[in-house]
This record gives sequence, C-alpha cells and structure tokens, in this order.
Amino acid sequence: MAVSSNLTAILNFVALMCSIPIISSGIWLASKPGDDCIHWIRWPLLFIGIAFLVVALTGFLGAYKKKEGLLGVYLVCMAMLIVVLLVLLVLAFVVTRPDGAYSIPQVGFREYRLEGFSSWLRDQVTGNDNWGKIWACLADTQTCSKLANRYFSAADFFAGHLSSIESGCCKPPIICGLQYSSPTTWIGSSNVAADADCALWNNDPRILCYNCDSCKAGLLENLRQEWRNVSIILIITLVVLIWVYLIACSAYRNAKKG
Repeated sequence: MAVSSNLTAILNFVALMCSIPIISSGIWLASKPGDDCIHWIRWPLLFIGIAFLVVALTGFLGAYKKKEGLLGVYLVCMAMLIVVLLVLLVLAFVVTRPDGAYSIPQVGFREYRLEGFSSWLRDQVTGNDNWGKIWACLADTQTCSKLANRYFSAADFFAGHLSSIESGCCKPPIICGLQYSSPTTWIGSSNVAADADCALWNNDPRILCYNCDSCKAGLLENLRQEWRNVSIILIITLVVLIWVYLIACSAYRNAKKG
C-alpha cells in the first residue's frame, strides 16, 4: 500500500504540473490581440486547467493520507476532465481547420474571406449579437493606429507582413482600388461593385473596416492560428495526463488488493 500510495502521489504531482501549461495556454489566448475581445474564449481552458489543479491536489492528498475514498474521487474526476479536454481539442481542430486566407500578387500580406472559415465559428464570433461589442473592443486596442509607427511609405506598407487583424480591419481590401495615404487613410474613388466591404470602408479611426467581412475574417484567422498553436501544447499535455491516469489506476487497484 505504501509503495502504491507513494507512486500515486508522484503521479498526482505530475498531473498537477500538467495543469500549468493548460492554465498558461488559457491566459496566453486571453492576452493575444483580438482574442481578448472574444470574452467566451478566455474561460474554457482556464477553468479546465484550474479543475485539473484541484483534482490533482485531491489525489495527492488522498495518496499522502492513504484515503482510498479521495483516490476514488480523484480517478473519476480525472477521467471526466480528460474526456472534456479531449472533446475541446477535437472541436478546436474541426472548427479551425478551414482557412479563408488568400494571397495577393506583389504584396507581403494576405487577405481573408469570411466564407472560408467554419460556419460554426462564424456564427459564434461574427453574429449581429456579438460583433458590435467586438468591433468596439478592437477599436479600443489601437491595433490599427499603431501601424503609423511602423510604415512610413506605401512601398514599406505593401511589403510589410501585416497580421490577419491588421490586414482585415485596418485597411480596405486591395480590390477596392483606393490609394494609400497612410496605413489607415486611403483616398480616391472606391470600386464598390468589386466587394461589399468597399462601401463600408471609412477613414474614421473608430470605423475603418471594423464592420467589414474582411475584418471578421481576419479575427477568425487570428483565432484559428492561436488555437492551432495552443493545440500542440495541449495534445502533449493530454498524452501525459492519459499516461499518468492509466498508471494511477493500476496503482489504485494494486493498493486495494494489498
């Protein structure tokens, strides 16, 4: 029983350490430009990570105190959390697989089509009930106004590597035919027949292209990229947690037999 309890305690310490990258991933996502404007995305990973932390502490206490009841609760709760994390990863992979990006000849950045992204993700982020608040939040981040400190000529701007939000929200689509004056000021006659976004562009810093489909698509692309990056860490963490859980189950059975 002592050996099994010590092993279970060590395994729970590993599980406790695994909660750190999950919590850190949630904090990192919430702090990224654009992602902090989508309030519901902040919480799932943070809650799951904290839940793993609490459950691992419960298991560690149960092993240290040799309380089979606590260990049983730990094993049930850990199994549930592993399933929840697995479902979240599968959902994230499915909804972030479509990519609405397309390249523009002789331009260093890409533009984005809203139709290219998952319909579920579009509904969650760009619906009329949500977009007004997201628009106001994006304008407050000053992401677009900061471009003036990076690009001082049209040549520099068109050769630059804009983020998806900068490309989609801070300028009109290239197809509109407007002439560059500054990163957020474009002059001339817009070809409104080329794209619906061309009629929505406005040089007002609070408007720009924040209500354009290109801006919505840029935000979705930013979200897609960030979740893809986080998923790599979460997959590794999930594999470790499954391995730890299986060994803990074996140790628990051996302890009961002993």
